[in-house]
Amino acid sequence: MNDTSLPGERTTRYDLGARLDTDYYAVFTDIDDADRAAWNRAKELVDEVAPLMRDAWDTASYPVEVAGRMGELDLFTDGIDHPDLTHLSPLGAGLVNMEVSRGDGSLGTVLAVQGGLALRTLALFGSPEQQARWLQPLARGEVLGAFALTEPDHGSDSVSLETAARRDGDGWVLRGAKKWIGNGASGGITFVWARVDDEGAADHGTVRCFLVEQDTPGYTGTVITGKVSLRGIHQAHIALDDVRVPRDAVLPGSRSFKDASVVLYSTRSGVAWSALGHATACYEAALSYSQQRMQFGKPLATFQMVQERLAQMLEELTAMQLYCRHLADLETSGGLRPTQASLAKYHNTRAARRIASTARDLLGGNGILLEYGVMQHLADIEAIHTYEGTESVQALLIGRDITGLSAFA
Repeated sequence: MNDTSLPGERTTRYDLGARLDTDYYAVFTDIDDADRAAWNRAKELVDEVAPLMRDAWDTASYPVEVAGRMGELDLFTDGIDHPDLTHLSPLGAGLVNMEVSRGDGSLGTVLAVQGGLALRTLALFGSPEQQARWLQPLARGEVLGAFALTEPDHGSDSVSLETAARRDGDGWVLRGAKKWIGNGASGGITFVWARVDDEGAADHGTVRCFLVEQDTPGYTGTVITGKVSLRGIHQAHIALDDVRVPRDAVLPGSRSFKDASVVLYSTRSGVAWSALGHATACYEAALSYSQQRMQFGKPLATFQMVQERLAQMLEELTAMQLYCRHLADLETSGGLRPTQASLAKYHNTRAARRIASTARDLLGGNGILLEYGVMQHLADIEAIHTYEGTESVQALLIGRDITGLSAFA
């Protein structure tokens, strides 16, 4: 804590950037060396780019060079099992996601889009030729990758996507629109999910994935403006106006919408970890602030109401940690079911909202200042609460699983 003076005013600055011991139940004390090394690389990244990302959030700009740095630190592999990629265990991948999101939500979304969605799609479904050309550039952050599934009129019901792919001579023609596509206007490549429109063909009506270079004629990515969440990464509205791609642009392993779901199930676990990172940052800020801020002649932390709120936040944070740790253990054993990932996301994003709201309240007026981070995390949590399946959709997926009855139309 230090004092800085402006004309006619005395202000106190509080240091809320230190990492605290938030692992009250020792949930992460027994991790192996490889996972800890990955976690430490994520910490290195966060410490290095935190000022850059704070400015980016303030100005709604996207410093794309951070993707290259993340690639240099080998942070994009996200637990993907591929011989040409460094393998991270589910726990190691989760810890990286947690730490990066603790530092900055936009940075966490870069990780989720580039690694969890784009790189995973190519590794799972791409041809040997596609992988030989694009896998390492994506993993190194040299080429930005986008995953285009959501459409302007199809978010939660993305299975109903309308983007069409029709065969034409020796290639394909894509037509339609996508929305909320991270990296979709950043000059890299986009994995476009589209429905085959080819009457009489065996695959007519099926959903497949196409690798589209963003400088292809007819592809237009427009950055979505006016966001008050995840302002340090650009999401795009994509227009596909008769985009012609070669026949081998289709990813041969993509055969149905279930393949897109495989990717989403994996990233749903990542959202639970990301929520934990956001919540950790908010709890750390509230605890540090309460110990430094003097009111009525003594630190805020000495007040009963404040201690009770900190205890409530720690209770929820510990539950989030336990969810994530067991989620990783289930995935490692091969026993993770999609609805278990849904339950972790459902619980953790809801808990993160509550922790962030309490932290903002404990910081008083300073809670709305970007320099203290809490308001930024609170706003960014609103985005992760929605993406990879809204709260309501997760609840219905879980409800269908436990009742055996579907509430979907």
